[in-house]
Amino acid sequence: MKTSSEPTANPTVPASSSGLGTFGGVFTPSILTVLGVIMYLRLGWVVGNVGLLGTLIIVTLSTAITLLTALSICAIATDRVVRVGGAYYMISRSLGIETGGAVGIPLYFAQALSVALYTIGFAESVVSSFGNLNQLYVALITTVAVAVLALTSAKLAIKAQYFIMVAIALSLVSLIFGKPIEPTEIEMWGSSSGASFWAVFAVFFPAVTGIMAGVNMSGDLKDPIRSIPTGTLAAVGTGYVIYMLLPILLASRASATTLIDNPLIMQRMAVWGPSILLGVWGATLSSAIGSLLGAPRIAQALARDRVLPGWLSWLGRGSGQDDEPRLGTILTLGVVIAAVFIGKLELIAPVLSMFFLTTYLVLNMAAGIEGFLQSPSFRPAFRVHWSLSLLGAVGCLAVMFLINPVATVLAAIVVAIIFFWLQRRQLQTTWGDTRRGMWMTLMRTGILQVEREEDPKNWRPNILILSGAPTKRWNLIELADSLTQNRGLITVSSVLPVGSRSVQQQFKMEGTIREYIDKQGVQALVRLVTAPNLFEGASKLLETYGIGPLIPNTFLLGASSNPEHLESYCKLITKIHISQRNVIVLQENTHHGFGFRQQVDVWWGGLNNNGGLMLLLAHLLSSDVDWDKSQINLKLVVDDEEAAQPAYENVNNLVEELRLEVEVKVIVGNNRPFPKILRETSRQSDLIFLGLPEPGENFVQDYQRLVSWTKGLPTTVFVLAAADYDYEEVLSEDL
Repeated sequence: MKTSSEPTANPTVPASSSGLGTFGGVFTPSILTVLGVIMYLRLGWVVGNVGLLGTLIIVTLSTAITLLTALSICAIATDRVVRVGGAYYMISRSLGIETGGAVGIPLYFAQALSVALYTIGFAESVVSSFGNLNQLYVALITTVAVAVLALTSAKLAIKAQYFIMVAIALSLVSLIFGKPIEPTEIEMWGSSSGASFWAVFAVFFPAVTGIMAGVNMSGDLKDPIRSIPTGTLAAVGTGYVIYMLLPILLASRASATTLIDNPLIMQRMAVWGPSILLGVWGATLSSAIGSLLGAPRIAQALARDRVLPGWLSWLGRGSGQDDEPRLGTILTLGVVIAAVFIGKLELIAPVLSMFFLTTYLVLNMAAGIEGFLQSPSFRPAFRVHWSLSLLGAVGCLAVMFLINPVATVLAAIVVAIIFFWLQRRQLQTTWGDTRRGMWMTLMRTGILQVEREEDPKNWRPNILILSGAPTKRWNLIELADSLTQNRGLITVSSVLPVGSRSVQQQFKMEGTIREYIDKQGVQALVRLVTAPNLFEGASKLLETYGIGPLIPNTFLLGASSNPEHLESYCKLITKIHISQRNVIVLQENTHHGFGFRQQVDVWWGGLNNNGGLMLLLAHLLSSDVDWDKSQINLKLVVDDEEAAQPAYENVNNLVEELRLEVEVKVIVGNNRPFPKILRETSRQSDLIFLGLPEPGENFVQDYQRLVSWTKGLPTTVFVLAAADYDYEEVLSEDL
């Protein structure tokens, strides 16, 4: 049962812009992350394993997924201001805070692991050049040094990347004008004994995930709406051109075996070998800096939206004029150091692929759903057809399964666990997202498709409760909840005196009641109306409440014993019955409530009308978790012993045919009045079902008679079924 909710989350994460432009804030960190450790230390390995054509296919497929995702990012980024948190911010504002958090938390760890990937790559290249060093120690020292730079200032880190870009450009020029290291023929499909295509794809894919580096800096951009699309697409295009050219150079200058065995093969090919080392070191350090700038900002956004547990709220604090997440950087440093001890690029890269593909998948879904729903509020300056975004989502999912089905399922489980954990916390937000638009679209389609006449196969209780104040008549809501079990609808209604509340106050009261009901773990709609008295208000609800064919088929009322209101009360029941709705009247024994919920007595007068509905309601009740151990007794009275056995066989055969777990009990009357039989045989029950007679001229007397019969007995439910509705068919279809 839901009993509490989290405090309202901040509507937006502060956008403390440090004035970074498109080139420095998006393109530079993105392209330097794209042209990183994978390019220098593993591209030769990729070519050696899958050959030139295989590599070009991997590059094209990877870039295609990245491009579709980049287009989705551009659409979202030009529709709203993207603040601190990048991809997390986009997803949470589109698909809701639960989905955003479910992706944002793994994304944070993906960014942190990226830092380890790059510093390990840097250490590997250093050790390859200076063999007497310890790779682990080099990686740890490098990690700390990068963290110090990130802690100093995001601006300073970005400025350092300009020098790194020059070093990378120099290394690429040196490589292009280099020479073959051995006579070789271009191998189109690589080594026959090499790694599988999808295993190689998993290692390469993190190379093109650099677009996240720019997106993650969204809170530090002067104009993110303009900078993110321009810088991101420019980085994707530049990276693709370079990655399509380099495999041709590598395949034409060395054999597959040489490419696989020599991580720093580019150094031997270049005109000036040291330039490759400068490029490797620059690329790995810049990529590490980019990821170490991005990860704490994701954590900062998660903390400020209260997605993270309260004891991690300190991660939301910013430092200095630029609101830099220094505390988050320190935590990220700890995570990175732990990952550095793994020490293997081939182990870390596939994990990153799964995390980034999951993020890409959800980003594409967010943009695709926004576009498909055609929400008036979604007006991106950079328009992308929703089919392209959904194609990107499908591509991400397909590639995840092709890389590693088990890892894909595990990633889905992790995301699902975080999603449901956040959902149970009932985080409150002050921003809208696409979920309401999705439900509105589905609701519109569903209502237009629902037939006006009830289909017995798909009958569900749609109950309107005339409860008054829910706190005073909670037993009515509890009974309705047990009968529907989220398979039908519940509307909690109340009638307010005319003039007692303004429209605004009435709307606010509906929200208060809805919040109270939700905290009790019951899903229900709330509707308040104003009227001179309860019965006119109930008539108004009967005539007007609902939309199209989606109207309550069952009214649930509390029993009335006030003689002054009895005639109006019975007229209301008659009116409900005439309108082809079911009526359920709850007469509660206030001393015992629903008792131990162990025994339910249904007094049988035949399957038609009341009998069928009572049996159906008792079955629905027994399916509820609070009533699932109860025994349903189907009781009927016969005049003498001679009629008992045939009656038992007939009713028992019917029960078996309907597949109901019901105990049939035949009671011989022996000229005893029914009220006496009722008291003798049902006084130990927890709930009694009795049929209401068909409303007629003497309905008031009939109702009074039933109330007097059950006075002092356990809680009783009077049932009046809608006329001419075959509940035998509902029972046979529903069970």
